[in-house]
Order: sequence, then C-alpha cells, then structure tokens
Amino acid sequence: MQPTAKPQDNLKAFAFTARDFARVRELIYRKAGIALSESKQEMVYSRLARRLRAKGLDSFQIYLDTLEGGQDEAEWEAFTNALTTNLTAFFREGHHFPILAEHAKRVQAPLSVWCAASSTGEEPYSIAMTLCETFGSLTPPVSIVATDIDTKVLETASAGVYAFERVEKLSQERLRRFFLKGKGERGGLVRVRPELQRLVEFRQLNLLGASWPVKGAFDAIFCRNVMIYFDKPTQSRILSRFVPLMKPDGLLFAGHSENFVYASDAFVLRGKTVYELSPRLRKAGGAA
Repeated sequence: MQPTAKPQDNLKAFAFTARDFARVRELIYRKAGIALSESKQEMVYSRLARRLRAKGLDSFQIYLDTLEGGQDEAEWEAFTNALTTNLTAFFREGHHFPILAEHAKRVQAPLSVWCAASSTGEEPYSIAMTLCETFGSLTPPVSIVATDIDTKVLETASAGVYAFERVEKLSQERLRRFFLKGKGERGGLVRVRPELQRLVEFRQLNLLGASWPVKGAFDAIFCRNVMIYFDKPTQSRILSRFVPLMKPDGLLFAGHSENFVYASDAFVLRGKTVYELSPRLRKAGGAA
C-alpha cells in the first residue's frame, strides 16, 4: 500500500510521498552514487518540483516512471543536475594550494592535475593561478583537466565569468593578473584571463561511469567535498580507480570533512587532508 502524504504536503503543489522520496534516493544512488540522507526530503521536493513544472507533469509518480523508462536522457541529466550540490569558492580550503606549489617545484615538468569535482570552476582556476605563480608565468608547463557530473556548472566554468563578489576576497595582485573587469553592461562582472582558461580543459564525467574520459598519470588529483555524498563502498571503488591514474609520488587532495584512510588502504595520510599512495603502491609505480 502506498504511504499517505504528510499533512504539510497538502500545502505543496505536488504530493510527495515517502515512496516517492525512496524512489528518488534509489535512482540518484544508481545513477551518480549519491547517498541522500532522510533529512534531504524537503530539498529534493524543492528541486524536483521545478522539473515537474518544466515538463508539465502533475505527479512525482509520473515523473519518476518517465525516468525509469529510460527514454529521456536529457531529463536524466536534468534530474542529476538538480540533485547535485555545488558549493565552491576561489582558494577554498586554502592550505592545499601552498602544498601543491611545493609539490610542483619538486617534480619534473610538465605537470598534470585532475580536478575531479570542478563545480562552477573556482577550484580548477585556483589551481591554475597557483601554478602560474609557482612557475612565474601565465603559460606554465601545466595541464589541468577539470570534470563534473553537472553539465550546467560546467557551462559556467568554461565561460569563466563571475560576479565580482565571487573574487572580492582575492588580493589586488591576483585580480590584476588573472581577471579582466567588465565595463558598461558587463560592469560588476569579471572574466578569467584567456591565458588562464587555456590551462584548464573542462569535461563532463560521472565518477560512477563505466569509463572516465581522463588519462593519467597525474601529479595531483583534487577530489574535494564530493566523497561525502557517497557511501563507503562507493568511495572505496572510486579511490581504487584513482590509483592507476596517479604518478608514484602523486598527491590526492580531500575535503576538510573527508577521511579516505577508512575507505581504502591504497592511500596514506601525508598531511591535513592530503594523501599519497601507500608505500606498497608507490614501490609498484602507482599501479594497483
């Protein structure tokens, strides 16, 4: 028997039952590995109700039946985009960037970095700025591939245009060197300089996908504040796939609330939320 709607559901445009929420949780886990907690029910309703309106549908059951029918790939993409959280900032968790700079000085150029959860681009551009400063050039021997499952945020990242409020905490030197200020109708906006944009290649990638459109070996992988949305088995599978893509002395950067030691024995903690391959794998040359 289908659970009845909660009393507060009567105030909403669409009924959203416990069964509907359970289906959403199962679908997003299957598609993207995201493990939604019970506390996310209101967030899920708010974001997916927009999709029902956009599709002209009047029930979550019909919407979810359509998804499970598998005929609408564009809606699967919209569904995933809607449930993906994109919280980011330039030089977020700033202690990582001096570590990256020191690592870049030690290894032999060219340097290769993968940002595995690029969101709207602030993180990969922060990586690019760090490496430009490290090499003292806007054209350093560096390649950065930045990926995300959300196609909408990748469009923003590729454009490289931000409201000034997004960059106002950066130093005047960084603003002058790495950004162009908009004028006239573009006032209040900044654009990443073309030289910086050329260092970063944006691609769509699902960390649960059967294949990844990236090739190692990477000197560094940034996978920050995305593993918290996965359960431990999923985290372990993803981490095991990182191993053959890393150079033996490569670094893996995690988010402040993530701990990879408990998810995989392939990595050991090197410093604050910075990991390296285990001695066994380093000796094996980065191969699993």
